[in-house]
Amino acid sequence: MALRRWCWWAWSVWPRIRPPPARSTPTPSFGQQFSTQKTPQVCVVGSGPAGFYTAQHLLKHHPQAHVDIYEKQLVPFGLVRFGVAPDHPEVKNVINTFTQTARSDRCAFWGNVVVGRDVSVPELQEAYHAVVLSYGAEDHQALGIPGEELPGVVSARAFVGWYNGLPENQELAPDLSCDTAVILGQGNVALDVARILLTPPEHLEKTDITEAALGVLRQSRVKTVWIVGRRGPLQVAFTIKELREMIHLPGTRPILDPADFLGLQDRIKEAPRPRKRLAELLLRTATEKPGVEEAARQALASRAWGLRFFRSPQQVLPTPDGQRAAGIRLAVTRLEGVGEATRAVPTGDVEDLPCGLVLSSVGYKSRSIDPSVPFDPKLGVIPNREGRVMDVPGLYCSGWVKRGPTGVINTTMTDSFLTSQVLLQDLEAGLLPSGPRPGRAAVQALLSSRGIRPVSFSDWEKLDAEEVSRGRGTGKPREKLVDPREMLQLLGC
Repeated sequence: MALRRWCWWAWSVWPRIRPPPARSTPTPSFGQQFSTQKTPQVCVVGSGPAGFYTAQHLLKHHPQAHVDIYEKQLVPFGLVRFGVAPDHPEVKNVINTFTQTARSDRCAFWGNVVVGRDVSVPELQEAYHAVVLSYGAEDHQALGIPGEELPGVVSARAFVGWYNGLPENQELAPDLSCDTAVILGQGNVALDVARILLTPPEHLEKTDITEAALGVLRQSRVKTVWIVGRRGPLQVAFTIKELREMIHLPGTRPILDPADFLGLQDRIKEAPRPRKRLAELLLRTATEKPGVEEAARQALASRAWGLRFFRSPQQVLPTPDGQRAAGIRLAVTRLEGVGEATRAVPTGDVEDLPCGLVLSSVGYKSRSIDPSVPFDPKLGVIPNREGRVMDVPGLYCSGWVKRGPTGVINTTMTDSFLTSQVLLQDLEAGLLPSGPRPGRAAVQALLSSRGIRPVSFSDWEKLDAEEVSRGRGTGKPREKLVDPREMLQLLGC
């Protein structure tokens, strides 16, 4: 939550902004529009991969453009900081590129600003020539089944935020005193969660996982994790890299039912190469006898994980007193259709799987950010054509809020570059407002009048240095700050 505390700093007083020209002012011709607009002011909402890649492309391809990035958190980088698993530090190297973008003289980061509450999208549109919404998917897909509200049922998104230091998830306090956990969903996030639950805590001590989460994981009694999917081995959404990590996870052994893989060898022949390699690894793990060394390793394993295919959640089963989750009722399914049209349909059979923790990992979902912005609640996206928001000239979107929560960071990079390219085309075609716009000066004046203290990138670098310093004593790359009030205090507010 953005904290409404204002502290004095040099730039907090801005000159009064001249009002925009009256609507009756004649609109210049196409050539005049482009020639008079020397310095386009662009606002990007969201500082995750979509936001930074959009800004990067704009700055690279328009040498006069100025880009301001607004972020509701006090710190930048979105899911790179709060979503990437702590044992995947190489994925976070993209932060170095984003940092170079933020340090550009033509780019500014402003955290602790909740667009839609602290400042509206129409107010941003008045201040900038173009506004790009790149705020991602901050919600999770609900299961929509009885018992989902019981204690012991947690969204994977919240669990990931908890161990990665997302402030809003620090009160989660997951109960890991049970023997068995069930994860619903078979994507990369599901495997991340399973891996963190089962990794020996000493293997996480040198990562940037929060100390509070590490303390809870040290006391965990979870020994078995089931990862459940509605469809079969050919339809899993995780990638081969994450699967290999699970197969070779120290202190664990895989549990796969060979019956789930009957006939798979023939069906994978025509599959695309990445899908074929993934299915072949699953098939070998399920059906082939491990080598001597691997068999010895598995024999000593104290923990296990398994993939349950052709199962769809029907109900979270409560304890006898109804106070918390005690299991999950699964409908047995079969597949209908071929290729991408394959879907799971219930057979009529059900089975109950005892567990003390249910983690829902069936997808992320974007929210509407402002009543003025079109939004499709069913698809969870902003209706758009190639990144142009439908029926709202000068408003654009990129990333998950544009296409839905799919793909990896490189997918978002390509998507964001395309939105930036479309924006620059509209600018060149004279489709964006002509004449100067006040940009951040007008927005900062509004925020100041409303008691909002934005956090600059130089502020973030002070917090960054503090995190690195705190981590150094224990051999960690950093110890993340998780309390917004402490962060503001460190910045002198």
